[in-house]
Amino acid sequence: MPEYLPTAPYKGTRDFLPAEMSVRTQVFGHLYDVLERRGFLRYDGPILESAEIYERKSGQELADKQLYTLTDKGGRRLALRPEMTPSVARMIAGSAKSLSFPVRWYSHPNCHRYEAPQRGRVREHWQINADIFGSDSANCEIEIFELVHDMMAALGATPDMFVLRVNDRNLLTSALTDVAGVSEDHLSQVFALVDRWEKYPREKLAEGAADIGLSDKQFDKLAETLDMGEALLDELPAAVREQSNLVKVLNSSAGSLVKYEPIIVRGLAYYTSTVFEVFDTSPENRRALFGGGRYSDLASMFTAQQIPGIGFGMGDVTLIDFLETHGLTPAPRSEVDVMVIPVTEDLSDAARSVAQSLRQAGLRTSTPIEHRKLGKELTRADKAGAVAVVIIGQEDWAAGNVTVRSLATREQNPVAIADAPASVRALLG
Repeated sequence: MPEYLPTAPYKGTRDFLPAEMSVRTQVFGHLYDVLERRGFLRYDGPILESAEIYERKSGQELADKQLYTLTDKGGRRLALRPEMTPSVARMIAGSAKSLSFPVRWYSHPNCHRYEAPQRGRVREHWQINADIFGSDSANCEIEIFELVHDMMAALGATPDMFVLRVNDRNLLTSALTDVAGVSEDHLSQVFALVDRWEKYPREKLAEGAADIGLSDKQFDKLAETLDMGEALLDELPAAVREQSNLVKVLNSSAGSLVKYEPIIVRGLAYYTSTVFEVFDTSPENRRALFGGGRYSDLASMFTAQQIPGIGFGMGDVTLIDFLETHGLTPAPRSEVDVMVIPVTEDLSDAARSVAQSLRQAGLRTSTPIEHRKLGKELTRADKAGAVAVVIIGQEDWAAGNVTVRSLATREQNPVAIADAPASVRALLG
């Protein structure tokens, strides 16, 4: 007996058969359209990068635990990209002299992270990245927040289905030191604790605070501070508020697009001020869907030029989960709109010529690969989701006609060959 290789994909990766790929193509097509209508230009880059760019800027968890790394034949340490932001920072830095800042760029890369597969997390995913580079203006934040709402609306989501939760790491630093009384020595550890604030029960958070060195009283003050919501802003020094782009957004008409949440941190180390996440409000899927933030010095790995940026990455796994939760997943498209069927094999050339005219009219059209009886081809057309078939018969063809048959009503009528595209399009509505 031959020993066959397994047909399942590598753990944490996925196969996409045509029906599922159709859904994904429709979903991402809507998102591309929104991005390009806002002036974002698409780019791409290599899936292999120097491991160093992630080790220096993406944070210890990603660099130490999640990178897929390899050493090439020249001894260079490489990584399969786990995210796109360091790559695009490299590209922006490398082409900065030819760019007219600010610029709006987007991409849809395939990314890899070694982590335990679970709902919302796999080892290979696709992620739409959208970034604005070259401006410190709060208008960048507003543009990004508006973009998020436009993209979600394009997928059929209404404002009650999600919330855009925002924070500023500088505001949080001030809240921890000036209000909660956390010492600067403990800041990085408390940031990590705050990032887990909604993931663990209060008792476990208290244990984590004790491990850091906070007393029970300090932990209680920290919890009280983080629970204040937008009222916390009034407790912060005026100078800190005045320097925050997020506060400017909250005081503008765009403030209605977001909800200020002191517990939003985002785990990636390169975020420097504004951070945000989109959160599903459904009780069946209460989780962060995607997020992003502002980074002022990511390009400094590659250039002395200061090139600030802000952006987000929208992963496909949590996005599709969101659509399924809210009943927004589009149906797969049919294989074709119409099939052209020759009654006899010697009419195959005639069928191909009619099919070509239908395609030129914008109709998705196929013809049989192998000649079979008409009844079998009609069944095949029905299974393919065709709305109509065009039947090429000997007598009709000799008279300059074809028969157009509706697969919904089973009604059929002879029409002139030149009129076949219009007749089929009428059945499509």
